[in-house]
Amino acid sequence: MASKSHEKMIEDIKNMTVLELSDLIKSIEETFGVSAAAPVAVAAAPAAVAGEAAQQEEKAEYKVTLKKAADKIKAIKALRQVLPSLNLSDAKKLVEEAPSVIVEAAPKKDALNIKKELEAVGAEVELA
Repeated sequence: MASKSHEKMIEDIKNMTVLELSDLIKSIEETFGVSAAAPVAVAAAPAAVAGEAAQQEEKAEYKVTLKKAADKIKAIKALRQVLPSLNLSDAKKLVEEAPSVIVEAAPKKDALNIKKELEAVGAEVELA
């Protein structure tokens, strides 16, 4: 059973914006000298290539990264439209500090929608 302080921390994390959570993760990584990235096993080259191809076909979640925006105002509006929980200052910060991660793990359908909407206003978006 989690202590009350852990429950409070979890509740605080649930209430964070994507940008706030990203900043928290970066701070934890820097403070403790760790990485939140999943460890990658080293395998034989042919097996790795075949495995990557299979993994890309089956991928259900994508990291959505805004590379750059030609028209920042339109990009901010589009960003807030596809992510209504994002406040204006966070959306502005994401656009101005591009390249920036918009969503760490978006379902395929949502990631494609975000990419489509942002590219419609002249932004460059990458799915990983």
